Amino acid sequence: MESKTNLPQLGPVVVKLMRSVLYRDRHEAAWQDLMLLQASVIDYLRVIGLTLVVDESEGYAFLKQAETGDEEAAVPRLIHRRPLSYPVSLLCVLLRKKLVEADAGGEGLRVILTRDEIVEMVRVFLPEQANEAKLVDRIDAHINKVAELGFLRAMKKGSGVYEVSRIIKALVDAEWLAELGEKLEEYRTHAATLGN
Repeated sequence: MESKTNLPQLGPVVVKLMRSVLYRDRHEAAWQDLMLLQASVIDYLRVIGLTLVVDESEGYAFLKQAETGDEEAAVPRLIHRRPLSYPVSLLCVLLRKKLVEADAGGEGLRVILTRDEIVEMVRVFLPEQANEAKLVDRIDAHINKVAELGFLRAMKKGSGVYEVSRIIKALVDAEWLAELGEKLEEYRTHAATLGN
């Protein structure tokens, strides 16, 4: 009789997805299991009102709430929407823009930025302050929030060097990119209004 111990199990894959984003390069075994069980995972998640999003070319998978359009028949929401503050959404848009520039320039898959580069990138869109240190501290807090959300990854703890996670493409999608110039102009205007 053939042993089934080598076959991946659905439970561990689904639990890993429910806890966080699954990355091909960071979770190799779980990624392989997901690839083998993808149809079963999709069927299981549909029952509890979730959708599996897999981007094989970028190497990530995550869950999102299924949108039924029928409030009566909808399964209660498991994944809550979190509104992002102006500076955090601004930073996400700017990081996504960096990915687009790197992809267009053929610079490879990884986009690495230092803390100082990120601070300079964001500073243009925030109101000027007399206390420079306070402004940088606020930007650091926004960087930490974006890292906590999984869109930036510290290369080494305390190094001040970050990799832009390609999953940011799922948040800032093609539609956002089409409006990117307009959005950045809105952010500049917003910053100017706050500064006055």
